[in-house]
Amino acid sequence: LDWWQADRYCEQRFAQLLFEPQDSEQDSFSKLLQSHHIRGSVWLKERDSVLHKTKRRRGHTVPVLVFRDKTDTKYVKVLSDFPALPAVTACAHLQWDTRTQEIATIFSYAVPALINEFQLRGFVDEEGFVRFALIVHGHHSPYLPVFRADGQWHHFCVTWQQENGTWAVYADGKRRASASGLCSVGPSAPQAIFGQGTFIIGQDQDSLGGTFRAKESFSGNITDLHIWQKVLGAEQIEKVRSCWVVEEDLVFGWSSNALEVESTVQAVTTQLLCPGPVEECRVLEVGSRGFSYASCLQTLPFICRYSKDAYWQLNRAQLESRRSLASRVNTLAVRTVIPDSVFTSDVQDMNLSVALDALDVLATVLREGEMPMLEPSDLLAVLQLLKQVADIEVQEGDELEMLEQLSQYYIEVTELILEEQNTGTWSSISQVIRGPMAVVELCDRMVSLLVPLLTAERTKITIQHGNVGLHRVTVKNMWFGYGSLQRCLSGTGTSAVSQDTAASDGGQKYLSTTVGTAVISSTLLGDYQEISTSVRYRLQHRVQVPLQGLRPQPPPQRHHTARPGCNFHVFSLFLLHVSPDAGGMWSTAGCSVVMSLPDSTACFCNHTTNFAILLQVYEMQRTTKEEFTLQTLTFIGCGVSFCALIVTFILFLVVRVPKSERTTVHKNLIFALAAGEALLMVSELAKTNQVLCFMVTAFLHLFFMAAFSWMLVEGLLLWSKVVAVNMSEDRRMKFYYVTGWGLPVLIVGVTLATSFNKYVAANHCWLNVQTNVIWAFVGPVLFILAVNTFVLLRVVMVTVASARRRSKMLTPNSSLENQIGTQIWATAKPVLVLLPVLGLTWVCGVLVHLSIVWAYVFIVLNSLQGLYIFLVYAIYNSEVRNAIQRMKDKKKA
Repeated sequence: LDWWQADRYCEQRFAQLLFEPQDSEQDSFSKLLQSHHIRGSVWLKERDSVLHKTKRRRGHTVPVLVFRDKTDTKYVKVLSDFPALPAVTACAHLQWDTRTQEIATIFSYAVPALINEFQLRGFVDEEGFVRFALIVHGHHSPYLPVFRADGQWHHFCVTWQQENGTWAVYADGKRRASASGLCSVGPSAPQAIFGQGTFIIGQDQDSLGGTFRAKESFSGNITDLHIWQKVLGAEQIEKVRSCWVVEEDLVFGWSSNALEVESTVQAVTTQLLCPGPVEECRVLEVGSRGFSYASCLQTLPFICRYSKDAYWQLNRAQLESRRSLASRVNTLAVRTVIPDSVFTSDVQDMNLSVALDALDVLATVLREGEMPMLEPSDLLAVLQLLKQVADIEVQEGDELEMLEQLSQYYIEVTELILEEQNTGTWSSISQVIRGPMAVVELCDRMVSLLVPLLTAERTKITIQHGNVGLHRVTVKNMWFGYGSLQRCLSGTGTSAVSQDTAASDGGQKYLSTTVGTAVISSTLLGDYQEISTSVRYRLQHRVQVPLQGLRPQPPPQRHHTARPGCNFHVFSLFLLHVSPDAGGMWSTAGCSVVMSLPDSTACFCNHTTNFAILLQVYEMQRTTKEEFTLQTLTFIGCGVSFCALIVTFILFLVVRVPKSERTTVHKNLIFALAAGEALLMVSELAKTNQVLCFMVTAFLHLFFMAAFSWMLVEGLLLWSKVVAVNMSEDRRMKFYYVTGWGLPVLIVGVTLATSFNKYVAANHCWLNVQTNVIWAFVGPVLFILAVNTFVLLRVVMVTVASARRRSKMLTPNSSLENQIGTQIWATAKPVLVLLPVLGLTWVCGVLVHLSIVWAYVFIVLNSLQGLYIFLVYAIYNSEVRNAIQRMKDKKKA
């Protein structure tokens, strides 16, 4: 195969074309090649080359003939003696005048015996294609489409040979039409094209060298005409298209000195942008141990190479496969769409019709959703098929409706294999496919197939299914919504973030990175070739953690409460782009943040590629003094709080406070809060023991969840006192116990069952804040705080109204100042009494990111919650004081 085909062959089998072997590998490769009787050269892949590199282009300055409008006077005569031509090739660069659809003669060659000896004619059809017809010995080929009438420069070649009258038309390096039988019939047939004729550019000769008609003349620009007395092969035509002259058997080479130009024909000099020089690819010379270069279009042997890990992973996937997907797809298609093995099976030749049928069947099977998760072998088979489809070449004359339907199926299949339930499957083939960024590259290749769909009337194509879509105007734009693509990239893939990006700024400690937006891809095309350009875009953030604030200054940061106490984590937005090479490497090169808002980030990059925004997780790093102060406050506060709670609990038990709903609820709240704070104080000691740390985390979760649940019960109890509730005391207490202890046990149990392996944080004994596990604590807490806030507002309203009525009844003539003072105290008293027991001091956590002062306030209020409860519900509680007084009186008696 040629180099491009060989490279594609290996890639479709999840391998790579052989790299240049090291000196130590030379002998083994030589033996391998000799065992297969391979001599000469074999293809190599250079280590720094890109799989589908765009061909280099260079400027080529040439004289151009300008034929303005169709006339019967403008012509150019070639001053060259033509021999008899048993075979001929004529090539030129052409710019077609799109203003007319009449037949135009590009060149005509006439001899005395036959005026229409060799001629090329064309016209623009209704669909906007230039159609060519070749005339030899007066025999006329059909008009066939060769390139689009878009006003751009196009390269063409026509070939003919005497044997069987075989002819072909090439345009822009590809064969557009070919057939045989374009020759004379009779006893003297076939004959060569006669020599010593007259060659005219731009006119049809009705007599030798003259008698032109305006309606058959050429209108447009032409340059670089060359004529050979042989048929050039595809490789040579590619060289000619790249502005290289093939000297062998050249009859006429483009030169102003060899042309007779009629005075009204304008001759100008212009620069063509040629695709050349022709790509040369690396080869290994078998036997000589030498390396050299050869034209990439040659056909040579090659070797596909697997890494050992990828090979064994592929092998294991094949052996463990149940082939459920393959059998269903092949049965439905009534043919082999998915082969038995990705190793040995010949990848089927793909054309538009075959690809459409294959993807239609595959999308149908995947859409039915009977298989909740794809097997590794199934995913590999789907990827292999997508690779084949992305590599097909759309031929002129193909039905464009099929092409659009094919892209619809392609995007649908892509979206289905990127669903989140397949994240584990992607991980299991990580050595074969370095993450789902491979799909991004495949979609990028697929988009380029849609070029024929773009016309002057239709300048935009949009295709979307689910979270994956593409949108093309003059650029290729694609987006991939959140799914297994981001899940996998947020795992091991993001370890490739450059160190300068992930470094601490002195006040933060880097923890991990996660993809925080969709992944988009942008490419600008000119003449269907990629052009580098700058890009501005805006991406919406995907919120993954409970957010409690946003810094207004750069870098934009997000915060949440990490654990009870004073630990916080910061999420910084960093702009990055990702490339499919080597599975996707993250880099900030050439990109910067233009504007950052709470819900989105606007970015500028000086190049086109694949883009996403990463959320980098940091732990807030404070100064040593601040850290020491916070730790000291926490330890002292928690210690005092724990002692106060224990004393309060003992008082409730010892002094025999009259049994009531309120004292029962108080005792349960105090027990849960004391247990939680005791564990919190010793949790740092359990970090070194994984099992012990897990148990401490689970019990911390349980007791703090129970403390908040009993705070909810405190709120419900208050509500029952303020608003009449039709429920007996026994039933109410059962409900309170279910809420206070049953709900926390249920939450912790469900969390452990669903997230056992992701439950504990990496560096301390608390819930993992880098996954959704933290919601098992923060979610219920936010709900409880919202309910208790509403209850407090209702209690304050009732208390104030009651105080106002009592004031009017008892002191109707009191001054306005006294009335205001009474109402202020009526408002402040329930707030002061109920704030700690309802847990509303935790709302201060919202303000922590604004200043270190708020961190101190938050710690003091919450760590001294136990002392506050001791003062309000023990020392200043009339029931407790009365019970103590009764004990004193009893002791005196």
